[in-house]
Amino acid sequence: MRELTGRAPMKSPGKPSLRRDVERLFWREIRKGLTSEDAAIAVGASQAAGSRWFRERGGMPTFLLAPVTGRYLSFEEREEIALLKARGAGVREIARQLGRAPSTISRELRRNAATRGGKLEYRASVAQWKAELMARRPKTAKLVENERLREYVQERLSGQVRRPDGTPVLGPETAPWKGRNKPRRQDRRWSTAWSPEQISNRLKVDFGDDKSMRISHEAIYQALFVQSRGALNRELVACLRTGRALRVPRARARQRANGHVTPEVMISQRPAEVEDRAVPGHWEGDLIIGTNRSAIGTLVERSTRFTMLIHLPRMEGYGIEPRVHNGPALAGYGAEAMRDALTAQMATMPEQLRLSLTWDRGKELAQHARLKIDTGIAVYFADPHSPWQRGTNENTNGLLRQYFPKGTDLSRWSAADLQAVATTINGRPRKTLEWKTPAEALDDQLTSVQQAGVATTG
Repeated sequence: MRELTGRAPMKSPGKPSLRRDVERLFWREIRKGLTSEDAAIAVGASQAAGSRWFRERGGMPTFLLAPVTGRYLSFEEREEIALLKARGAGVREIARQLGRAPSTISRELRRNAATRGGKLEYRASVAQWKAELMARRPKTAKLVENERLREYVQERLSGQVRRPDGTPVLGPETAPWKGRNKPRRQDRRWSTAWSPEQISNRLKVDFGDDKSMRISHEAIYQALFVQSRGALNRELVACLRTGRALRVPRARARQRANGHVTPEVMISQRPAEVEDRAVPGHWEGDLIIGTNRSAIGTLVERSTRFTMLIHLPRMEGYGIEPRVHNGPALAGYGAEAMRDALTAQMATMPEQLRLSLTWDRGKELAQHARLKIDTGIAVYFADPHSPWQRGTNENTNGLLRQYFPKGTDLSRWSAADLQAVATTINGRPRKTLEWKTPAEALDDQLTSVQQAGVATTG
């Protein structure tokens, strides 16, 4: 075979698989929003083939979607070669009709011909399969070669949540991963859960002079999603914030009830300095709700993205006394309980970092006037059905749902547990902070405030 074809014998594929250009068309249909089954039908493939392509490639194409350049023979040209060869045309005649060099045709007929029975028999489908197989240039993934880099990535993805003093927090017990997306309305594993983009850019900060400690976020995603890569354990996809086992488009909508807000505390009345994030001390807040009327308060500083979680324990008598219409809220996030909790939390921050608070329109902040008197912080409310006006807080709540999924009881977590999760979130580098962590950014702000105070005193 080596003498006939000029290359080592190749194992017969049996029936040649679908061509790469068909799969390329399949992924273009996926980009349009079609399901894998519908996209396969649209390009003339079976539904099973579409599902297999989507699953094996982790929901994303791992090759260029642009059409192959004219430098290479196409499948249509190979069909023409097969037809002309069957009619007895010579190499130069075939080359002339296709507009190719005779050497290209000669090499194609020799190297990509079928070799069953010890003879060279040219078939377009077999030739296409051989050409695509030899065109592959697989190389060892960087995370496979570099053990130190792989350990760094895995630690940032799946490292253990710890309290500020370093004590590990186990979090909830979770079911074994079954290769599917995150469980719906069930507990998820607690981990450091840095995003691939955060890991990729933080490497430049932690290993500024070590060029071997570099990897793109796309390479990390492919190591997690694509079955053939194998550099990272597939179970680590459970540590991604989305918890998706495959890349798929996702959309969600959220509606909130109207509140008791008066015109003078609408977001339109908020000072202009809040919008540009130049001055620290402006916060956004909301609740994340769990089952059995449980909740956790969230506060995010707009400039540094520093996050604080507010523990809202049950009030005395909850679950024992019958619920009374318009009676006291015993679940832990009534107006009075919320005011007390926010007052205690804000008291931990210096006065310069207590300028304003923008909240959703929930009734839990009905006592905002009293809160302003107690803490000196001005309270404003977003417009109805306008979560983008508190985008920083909405994004943070999405991050926190990895630790506190919908459909779970949030009242079981202690204040120390909430502090551990907040420490984890504040220890993740953020793109908007030039890959500093929120904790580092807040420390810089506090240092500048102290220095400004000393200079004024002097």
